[in-house]
Amino acid sequence: MQDSLARTFALDGRVAVVTGAASGLGRETALVLSEAGATPVLCDVNTAGLEETAELVASAGAQAIVCPTDVSQRAQVEAAGERAAAINGKVDIWVNVAGIIVNRSVIDAQEDEVERMLSINLKGVYWGCSAAGRLMRAGGGGSIINFSSSGADNPVPDLSLYSMTKASVNMLTRTVAKEMGPYGIRANAVAPGWVETPMGTHRWRNESGAIDPALREEGLRQRESASPLGIVGTPRDIALAVLYLASDASRFVTGQVLRPNGGVSMP
Repeated sequence: MQDSLARTFALDGRVAVVTGAASGLGRETALVLSEAGATPVLCDVNTAGLEETAELVASAGAQAIVCPTDVSQRAQVEAAGERAAAINGKVDIWVNVAGIIVNRSVIDAQEDEVERMLSINLKGVYWGCSAAGRLMRAGGGGSIINFSSSGADNPVPDLSLYSMTKASVNMLTRTVAKEMGPYGIRANAVAPGWVETPMGTHRWRNESGAIDPALREEGLRQRESASPLGIVGTPRDIALAVLYLASDASRFVTGQVLRPNGGVSMP
């Protein structure tokens, strides 16, 4: 029984494109998928961060492919896909993690901020789904996993841009699942609750950019109290949800939004 379950979650021999892999949830996702046996293709604009992630993968006894990519540029996303497909002739898993956050009210948002959010958080995912779908259709199937957010369900002041893009990702995911299902391609989204990552700790930083310990302690306490479980999740908690959706364990799951958030949001 144990061997059978392990094989169900194993990704041996599979190739996984992970955008946003230079840090945070993208990095942790790449590490977990490599632990399960996949070869991760690491995509991000932060080349130094990509090299760090590749070193972490290597230290765990696996190998990663570094592929600097600006997800807002369709040609670069497609080039990353072609490079991934060259490894073993196909792409098995594509995880669209790359994203940014802008704190701005609807009244104060600037045009360049709106364009940047749409380019990375929405168009970047769109181009990823397009490239993955084309390659997976030729390869006989695969799993596309898009990163959404609890912000897609719960309106928060000053996060209209972020929440708008993540809500759109949810609908895009469902549409891709409908279009690509006949080709053996599953599409799902992961909508994490808050976890401690560089992007998630911006409110705790002082003017120098360093994290204020007192603000961090208070912030963690607030996050814990918001969860029925009384705990704060970790990046690995989110990456394990991705592993489920990437593996054969979820072969009957598509068009869904998985919400690992400690029960903070129950839409």
